[in-house]
Amino acid sequence: MHVTAIIAAGGRGQRFGAGEPKQLLTVGGRPILERSVSAFMSHPDVHQIVVALPKELVDDPPAYLRAPNRLRIVAGGARRQDSVANAFRAASAESDVIVIHDAARPFASVDLISRTITAAAESGAALAAMPARDTVKQALVLRQAQDERDSTSLTLSLSKGELVVGQTLPRDTIFLAQTPQAFRRDILHLALVFGEREGIDATDEATLAERAGHQVRLVEGEASNIKITTPEDLPIAEAIAAGTDRPARARTGRAGTGYDLHRLVEGRRLVIGGVTMTSDRGALGHSDADVACHAITDAILGAAGLGDIGRHFPDSDPRWKDASSVDLLARAAQMIAEQGFEIGNVDVTVILEQPKIAGHIDAMRRALATAIGIDAARVSVKAKTNEGVDAIGRGEAIAAHAIALIRTIDHRP
Repeated sequence: MHVTAIIAAGGRGQRFGAGEPKQLLTVGGRPILERSVSAFMSHPDVHQIVVALPKELVDDPPAYLRAPNRLRIVAGGARRQDSVANAFRAASAESDVIVIHDAARPFASVDLISRTITAAAESGAALAAMPARDTVKQALVLRQAQDERDSTSLTLSLSKGELVVGQTLPRDTIFLAQTPQAFRRDILHLALVFGEREGIDATDEATLAERAGHQVRLVEGEASNIKITTPEDLPIAEAIAAGTDRPARARTGRAGTGYDLHRLVEGRRLVIGGVTMTSDRGALGHSDADVACHAITDAILGAAGLGDIGRHFPDSDPRWKDASSVDLLARAAQMIAEQGFEIGNVDVTVILEQPKIAGHIDAMRRALATAIGIDAARVSVKAKTNEGVDAIGRGEAIAAHAIALIRTIDHRP
C-alpha cells in the first residue's frame, strides 16, 4: 500500500500574531513544522510527503524540508482546502491512501498515524478525534447587543448577541476533530472536487467528504496531539515537548527467534497470521496450526527466557485442541508482560508455495499486532517460496521463521 502524507503548512498565522508563520516558531528548541514533518518522514508506512508552504517560502524552504526524493514542496493557497488541493495534485499517482496533517500539530505519534491510515484503508475515510470531556452546551443568541460595550469576545464571535443555552448536547456523541485525517485517493479526489463545485468553505477535508456523501470513521485521537493556534498554546506545547523529548532511560533489549513447520493435508483450514486463507489444504496440528503465530510465539517466549510454545501449550493437553493460535500468541505476550517485558517489534517470514499470501499481508499484520498489543507498523510479514525444493517446495508443507525484539518495560512517570 502506497501512502502519501500531506502537511498543511500554507497558513501565515495571522491569528497568532507572531510576525511570521507560526509553524516556523520553535517548541522545545525545534521548529513546529520540522516536528510535524519528521513524524511522517520517520513513519515506516509513509512513502511520500508533500508540504504546502506559503508562496514566499517555496523557493527557499527551511533546510529540514530539503530531503531528496521523498519530499515535495508546493505553494499553499488562500484557504486550507486550497493548499490541500495543490498538494493533492502533486501527490504520486501510485498513492492508495493520502493522510493529511496540520503543521501546527507537532506531537502526533507513530501509533496515531498508523491507526488513521489503517482505518482509511479499510473504510475509505478516517479522522483522529477526541471524545468531549466536558458537558457540551449549544449557544443561542437571545438578543442583539446594543453596542460593543455590551459584548464579550464570545458574543462578538456570534454576531454580538447575548447568549443563552439553547440546548445541552449528549456528551457521549460529541467528538473533537484532530488530524491526521486519511482517505483513499479516489474519495479524497471526489471530496475536493465536490467542495470546489459546490463552493463549500470547509475547515477540514473530513467535512468535504461528509458533504459529498462519504462516511468518515472516527479513530481514537490523543490528548497530546494539540493544535498550536494562539500564543496561550505555547506553554502547553513546551510542556509536552519536555516530556516527549527527554532521553529515554536505558532499557535492556533482548532478541528471540522462532521456527515452525506443519504438513499440509486435505480437510483442514489454512490459517496464517490469524487470517483464514482460501485453500483446499490446511496445516496439520493440534491447534489451528498457524505457523506465523507459532513462530512469533516461540520468538517472544525465547527472548524472555520462557522456553517455547510446546512447554506452555503442549499438544498433549486437550485444552489446546483446535485452539486459535492468535489466542495462544496473545497469552504468550501476556506472559512476557508479567515478567516485565514489552514487545518492540516482530518480523516473520512465511515459506509456502501456494496459495499466495501477498494480498493478505496487511490483514495479517493487523491481526498479529492486536494479539501482542503493539501497532501494526511494528509487525512485518514476508512471504517466500522454496523454489520447488523439498517438501515445502512440493507443496506438502508450510514453514515460518520469526524474530522478536523485546525490552524491559519503562515505568518512568
